[in-house]
Amino acid sequence: MSLTVAIDGPAAAGKGTIARAVAARYGFAHLDTGLLYRAVGLRTLRGEAAVAAAKSLTRADLADEASLRAPDVAQAASQAAALPEVRAALVDYQRAFARRLGGAVLDGRDIGTVICPDAEVKLFVTATDAVRAERRFRELSGKGHAVTLQDVALDLARRDARDAARVTAPMAPAADALQLDTSAMSIDEAIAAAALQVDRALARLPKRAAAEGR
Repeated sequence: MSLTVAIDGPAAAGKGTIARAVAARYGFAHLDTGLLYRAVGLRTLRGEAAVAAAKSLTRADLADEASLRAPDVAQAASQAAALPEVRAALVDYQRAFARRLGGAVLDGRDIGTVICPDAEVKLFVTATDAVRAERRFRELSGKGHAVTLQDVALDLARRDARDAARVTAPMAPAADALQLDTSAMSIDEAIAAAALQVDRALARLPKRAAAEGR
């Protein structure tokens, strides 16, 4: 069985939490594609060219997640992700992961539109700017980062603008994606809404396989 769940949306909307929960619930593999770009961003902060870093990325680059979640790395990642050559270098890895046997959940900003346009489940997870800023502020503060709510809000606004305006693979919901606004949702409610879409896709799998002659 191969089923792909593509979850897109801006930072702090809840897509990562939903993606991890869905993957755990169904036993699917999970890839936070943002970590790939954060790993590239971290290497650029250490003096390496972004394209060279993307082409030579290894699993070891993803190991130190605490460093990858730092605010300065997030900005560097967003800048690197705007480069077409960087995105091209990471496409094959993401697409191969998406079609692994047993199912896969990928979350990012262009999964349903560019990486996996044929994904069986597509979600675009969003929330209001104020809610997202408050969530990210609590997350970073809880990890010991010295940030203010205003700084976090400005950081998110800059990233949103850059991600939506880039020429290659701008952040946008796929035409057939379910748009899920988590502003007033609990975590459990958001996960349940996503799981409902996966259940429906799984129910369609036998019919799809028969139609394709499998």
